[in-house]
Amino acid sequence: MAYVTNLMVHEVLEAVSKKKSKAEKIKVLKDNESWALKDIIRGSMDSTVKWNLPEGTPPYKPSRAESAPTNLLKENSKFANFVQGGKGSKLPAFKREQMFIGLIEGIHPEDAKLVVDMINKKTPKGLTRPLVKEAFPGLLRDD
Repeated sequence: MAYVTNLMVHEVLEAVSKKKSKAEKIKVLKDNESWALKDIIRGSMDSTVKWNLPEGTPPYKPSRAESAPTNLLKENSKFANFVQGGKGSKLPAFKREQMFIGLIEGIHPEDAKLVVDMINKKTPKGLTRPLVKEAFPGLLRDD
């Protein structure tokens, strides 16, 4: 299924965090559904997703918001290289980490923060497990 959204992932999550009711938050999530958004949510909140990267914040130079060369909506497919058992598992650790830094340096700096938080299993602001389960049934697979 192809998704069409005009908002970057950090903009969607910022809008969710500003809504008061569960129904409003779910509407924002559903109206802006993308694989990148769902990957960030699942990667952050699902304990079955194990990251094959060191914990913490890697040394990287964030791109300028107005001139990021690409965006997370296009780059999220690269996450498969950083998951334990994923495409990048056979790569040397330094190469995998180098690829990760390249990814976060190329996207909007606020999306880069979300990706770093994701590998550190920090739930995005404004989200709860019940909210995610209702908005995207079956996304979290650790229940």
